[in-house]
Amino acid sequence: MIKYINETAEYLQGKGFKNPEIGIILGTGLGKLVDEIEIISEVSYNQVPHFPTATVEFHKGKLIYGTLEGKTVIVMQGRFHLYEGYSLQDVTYPVRIMEKLGIKTLLVSNASGAINLDFKKGELMIIEDHINLQGSSPLAFKGVETLGERFTDMSAPYDLEINAKFKAIAKTNNIVLHEGVYASVVGPQLETRAEYRMLKILGADAVGMSTVPEIIVANHLNLKVAAVSVLTDECDPEHLKPVDIGEIIAMAGKAEPNMITLFKALIKTL
Repeated sequence: MIKYINETAEYLQGKGFKNPEIGIILGTGLGKLVDEIEIISEVSYNQVPHFPTATVEFHKGKLIYGTLEGKTVIVMQGRFHLYEGYSLQDVTYPVRIMEKLGIKTLLVSNASGAINLDFKKGELMIIEDHINLQGSSPLAFKGVETLGERFTDMSAPYDLEINAKFKAIAKTNNIVLHEGVYASVVGPQLETRAEYRMLKILGADAVGMSTVPEIIVANHLNLKVAAVSVLTDECDPEHLKPVDIGEIIAMAGKAEPNMITLFKALIKTL
């Protein structure tokens, strides 16, 4: 993997991806932050050596480098998921590349369902902790110790200082911002009523199909990490209705401006 990482990083450096400070992963229906970036270089995933290729139609599949609020950023417009048939090493490969290129901070966004019924669709939640229900770890492979500490500490996977800044920014801008626990499942099917009840018992406030693998690897690489969930639906097992993926994407788009406000204001302070 070290050989692959070096080859990928060298290719991107040749495309002008020089010393980014901050990495950003944009989740489902959350691509418009790119419009705020002064783009210096961009490359489609399918052109990058050893990179997975996005297969979900609402993920753009581009790696973008530029400046945002005076900082150099590298942005994944579209991410990879276990449910697309990738391995956890594939899903997290871009995080390793961004770290190799120079990032010190990783900001992640996702669309998720609200398990905590005090949270409403269209609102945001910063993740303060997570539950990995994807059945494995992106660190569970031979030779991982050559890339970082195998037994990575996860007592505080999300940066407390960044989360405090997010809360202050939300307050200043009158944005509803919850804080909670995110459960990551495999998908791609949505949950049953019994599964939503189980997730609530486990202590989850929101559920989605991404993010946790990237967070684990970011901690493995000693990056500062923060993640924001856009709550796109309410998962009430007693009043469960069929889910319309189109509605979920539309709700993500509706809430996206608040997420962009949070990210831009935060980046200015980093």
